[in-house]
Amino acid sequence: MKRLLFLVFTIVISYSAAAQTGYQITVTIKPCTNQYVYLGYYYGKLKALADSVKLNNVATGILSGKQKLPGGIYFLVSSKKEILFELLLDKQQHFSITADTAHLPNSVIFTGSEDNTQFQSYSKDIAVSGKEINTLITGLQTAGSKTDSSKIQEKLQVLNKQMQQYRSDLEKKLPTSLLAALFRSMKEPVVPPAEQQPGKKYDSLFAYKYYKQHYWDGFSFTDERMLRTPIFEPRLEKYYKELIVPEPDSINKEIDIMLLKSKSNKEMYKFLLTTFVQKYINPEFMGQDAVFVHLFEKYINNVPEVDWFTDKYKKYMFERAYSLMANLIGQPASIMEMKDTLGKLQPLYSLEAPFTVICFWDPTCSHCKEMVPRLDSMFRHKWKEMGVKIYGVMVDGGKEAWLNYIRENKLTGWIHVYETTEQKEAVSAAGKPSYKQLYDVYQTPVLYLLDKDKRIIAKKLSYQQIDEVISLKIKNSVVK
Repeated sequence: MKRLLFLVFTIVISYSAAAQTGYQITVTIKPCTNQYVYLGYYYGKLKALADSVKLNNVATGILSGKQKLPGGIYFLVSSKKEILFELLLDKQQHFSITADTAHLPNSVIFTGSEDNTQFQSYSKDIAVSGKEINTLITGLQTAGSKTDSSKIQEKLQVLNKQMQQYRSDLEKKLPTSLLAALFRSMKEPVVPPAEQQPGKKYDSLFAYKYYKQHYWDGFSFTDERMLRTPIFEPRLEKYYKELIVPEPDSINKEIDIMLLKSKSNKEMYKFLLTTFVQKYINPEFMGQDAVFVHLFEKYINNVPEVDWFTDKYKKYMFERAYSLMANLIGQPASIMEMKDTLGKLQPLYSLEAPFTVICFWDPTCSHCKEMVPRLDSMFRHKWKEMGVKIYGVMVDGGKEAWLNYIRENKLTGWIHVYETTEQKEAVSAAGKPSYKQLYDVYQTPVLYLLDKDKRIIAKKLSYQQIDEVISLKIKNSVVK
């Protein structure tokens, strides 16, 4: 008898364990009979599809899979591709949902999911509080007196404190839950009041440092559930846009810290490294391509663990990195020894000038035809007297078109050069990188600004921006 009971108990336990593997979500969405519904999820700022099911004639279907879905914020989508409502997926992945599309979100009922019951309760409270706050803010804008404004401000503070207390209580009650992790990740640092700051008065530098130092308090860089929420990526963008000095050394320092913190979680590490690569491989601001070179050299090149990039993108990264390494801001410009319109050799480094502007252009390029005459006007009316020289490199278009354009537009005073066929073949035969690779020239026009020692000061700016840089450099040298 004991043996029989033991076997029955073992079978029940085994069946129960098997039943809880993977995920199984029974959904009833009225009145969506015989229609597909889709389970989607966030990945940073993107939205993607996880599963789908066709509801039967009583509007019920089962979303299921053998493997558990990664934790995060998911959403149910109608056959019309409209998001119906959000839900949480974490440890509990066997539950049911019923809803009526005519009364969303109030009609949604979760059974067997404490996470979603809490999430739904919070969402409803936030919706009510949000309406109250919006009403109070509107009232604040039309307040007739300081007394009225003060009363409204007090009410707003009370509501905010209630919301914070709600979150704090839930964090204590369910510290490891996804909802608690979300609350922690959304917390904004509260800078101490003026009387608690140095000198007992408001200090903007102290406020900035305090806010930055506590920006990620409560956030775990090993919690990959945060990747599948619409919260993390915008917060990451804000940090680098508003709190980090936009120069390579500062950016590299922050990136190194984040990647080190996330190293033990491959999904988080993968997301961060990929995000940083995509942001800085073609950066928004001049000089930040040095960040991508740093990423490539430290985290990608000869690192077998980084195996998620496609072969095509990997090839692109390698080519881009080796191209950018040769033309980072502050480095000596690569040697160019090209021939002028008369066939005479005119090496770049033979030019003596306080500033040299390299103009890579094509006489048949529409953008070049628009920019080059304006660049020449700037040169003739301002730069020439300052000793600035222009090293004009014909990239494409053919020698005849190049010579005709120079004559017709009277581009005198420039050092006009081009690479002959023989020179190009010699470079290729020697296995050396072309000047296009060395200067990252894959479209025209492209401008570089060099100092007297031919170090790169600026690149890929407009001629007006080049002029501003020259003026600033001259002004700074006078001040010194």
